[in-house]
Amino acid sequence: MPSSRTGRPPVQRTVRRPAASRTVRDNPVRQLYLRAKKAWDRPLTAYYLILGGSLLITVLGLVMVYSASQIKALQMSLPGSYFFRKQLLAAAIGAALLLVASRMPVKLHRALAYPILAGAVFLMALVQVPGIGMAVNGNQNWISLGGSFQIQPSEFGKLALVLWGADLLARKQDKKLLTQWKHMLVPLVPVAFMLLGLIMLGGDMGTAIILTAILFGLLWLAGAPTRLFVGVLSIAGLIGLILIKTSPNRMARLACIGATEPRSAGADCWQAVHGIYALASGGIFGSGLGASVEKWGQLPEAHTDFIFAVTGEELGLAGTLSVLALFAALGYAGIRVAGRTEDPFVRYAAGGVTTWITAQAVINIGAVLGLLPIAGVPLPLFSYGGSALLPTMFAIGLLIAFARDEPAARAALAMRQPRFGRKRGAGGSARTREPRRWNTMRRRASAARTSGER
Repeated sequence: MPSSRTGRPPVQRTVRRPAASRTVRDNPVRQLYLRAKKAWDRPLTAYYLILGGSLLITVLGLVMVYSASQIKALQMSLPGSYFFRKQLLAAAIGAALLLVASRMPVKLHRALAYPILAGAVFLMALVQVPGIGMAVNGNQNWISLGGSFQIQPSEFGKLALVLWGADLLARKQDKKLLTQWKHMLVPLVPVAFMLLGLIMLGGDMGTAIILTAILFGLLWLAGAPTRLFVGVLSIAGLIGLILIKTSPNRMARLACIGATEPRSAGADCWQAVHGIYALASGGIFGSGLGASVEKWGQLPEAHTDFIFAVTGEELGLAGTLSVLALFAALGYAGIRVAGRTEDPFVRYAAGGVTTWITAQAVINIGAVLGLLPIAGVPLPLFSYGGSALLPTMFAIGLLIAFARDEPAARAALAMRQPRFGRKRGAGGSARTREPRRWNTMRRRASAARTSGER
């Protein structure tokens, strides 16, 4: 080794690593972000978000329905768990529908589009027949099934429009007809307006708004030109404005936006103001499950349209933000399924279902917060009401089926096997059965031995 002028060996300098790589390796926040991003991009992320998010919303909704409906049931001389038991029965039937829909192939979903549309139109027309249809809260959109059971056919009209519209647009895209505006609008817009007319005959403005949002979502996904989109939106807005102007009830609801007093601008804003009172009294973590004060007769429709207000009072800001996060995750997963598929029907149907659930949640929560007029629509999967819960859970099953049908998701599900299990074709009891992983390792060890080993 050559020596320096002082006779000492030269000092060996260590090579410094780049600061960027050391920062990434040593920063725990950065590592957590990279792991979360990697997990977020996995093929089954949308599948787990849809399945887990919808189940969590439904279960939390059952808890809040039980809490918010007890006082209402006792006031009607009914058992305190009356509404909860009916909602639990609807959730059980909805879970079966979700499972069936999630296992059905896409071709069968497309085959059901026309029968569901025909059935929904027939039931919605049947509502207007005297002696069959019945009015609830001023809206004639219900059919009595006997006893305390009722059905609202307009809720199934949402599912019918999504399936039929997606099948129609997919077939026209396959024939390259969507480049012509008349094929994009006809017969989608006339059929949607027919459904809207049947709904508005009963006076249900809220459901009509949701159906209009689904129509616009389908047109947007189909690539409608801006001028065509604006034209349809202008016509729908003009019709909505006329319907609002000609109804004193709807004008009163519009006047209650941002109200802070029970009587504001000459309108009765009792429900809107007490919804704000419930949210304001909840604080950060709420007054506790079952401890709501507003549900004791002060807040109308506490277990249906304004269940989000009771959630804010009992679970606080933490509970309401959790519900919002679950709906946001569900919406993101639906958009991801619609954006990653190559099947036009899957894209339109997934986009339509996502538009439906997201728009309905925004309208309901916006009304509770006083930012939008009270439209009388329930919070999807959360509010009381079997007629709204059943088609929504079937629609969630559609999203699950579409998320499972992605090529990467199919491959991931095919590779997923239990870590421990019984060997194929092997007998024996549970005690003598050996884990699959141990058997695999033993076979590898036996194969690695030489012929002379014992």
